[in-house]
Amino acid sequence: MMKTFMPLNGGLRIVPDADSAAVPSEALWIDLYDPTPEERQAVNNTLGLDLPTRADMEEIEVSSRLYAENNALYMTLLVLANSGTESPVAGTVTFVLVRNTLVTIRYVEPQPFRTFEARCRRGTVAATKAENVLLDLLDVIVDRLADIQERASTEIEGISHEIFDPDNSQHPITSREFQDVLRALGRKHDLSGKIRESLLTISRMCAFLAQAMDTKPNKDVLPHVKTLTRDVQSLQDHLVYLASKLSYLLDATLGLINIDQNNIIKIMSVAAMVFLPPTLIASIYGMNFLVLPEKDWTYGYPFSLLLMLASMVVPYIFFKRKGWL
Repeated sequence: MMKTFMPLNGGLRIVPDADSAAVPSEALWIDLYDPTPEERQAVNNTLGLDLPTRADMEEIEVSSRLYAENNALYMTLLVLANSGTESPVAGTVTFVLVRNTLVTIRYVEPQPFRTFEARCRRGTVAATKAENVLLDLLDVIVDRLADIQERASTEIEGISHEIFDPDNSQHPITSREFQDVLRALGRKHDLSGKIRESLLTISRMCAFLAQAMDTKPNKDVLPHVKTLTRDVQSLQDHLVYLASKLSYLLDATLGLINIDQNNIIKIMSVAAMVFLPPTLIASIYGMNFLVLPEKDWTYGYPFSLLLMLASMVVPYIFFKRKGWL
């Protein structure tokens, strides 16, 4: 699907019913979402480009994601999508800046693109150059990452409160609840990893843009690039804190699980020690020898019962005084 945006009255408006076979050369932004071969070829023919394929976009080498070719800048980012679900995705999005046109190629539907498109439809995006459209779109992407990171931070605080809640001493966390906590921590760790990857690619892209635009006609956009770089750096610093907190919570949860398991093993060990002496006494008097001193004793049976009971009570009292129970 291809959407074309053109400047109108100082704003950016979508071209209704744009023909995929005839791309207007004065278009300011062309958004290709899961494009067909015909749409890709139309953009290539109009702008004189060689748009990367999906396989090219997924290359992890920096030289394959950030490069200049035939007076066009090719920049590929990882943008977070489906962040509100249990399965967030860091999808590749390629930005191509050629003359005064920005081309975006993507195979995911991130929220920032829907937000930016809605702003364009309302006429609130004031842009006359493709560089400004690119930087405004990056602003929306970074703002979205900040919102996701803030929400993740709040949820991590909730998990921390659940783990260290003082009420848990009266109502210990069950094994199933421990499993839920570990799954929640795993999901947050996966999300923070995808945010880290996205911020890293944006940081590299900002450095690439700053170097590529360090020319006299484009120097007016450099302050915007520097502001984006500072925003990304602040998010990365906060993400380091969240990652360390996730590691701490994971270690604490595993420690509590070990304590819980040790308590169970301790109870079983004490029970075995308590029942071992009466079992020994019962085994002795249960032997089938013909000559046993207490065999013909009238009070032999109640004596053996009292002896077994005493052999159980004495270890129990001993363990209790030692604080092992």
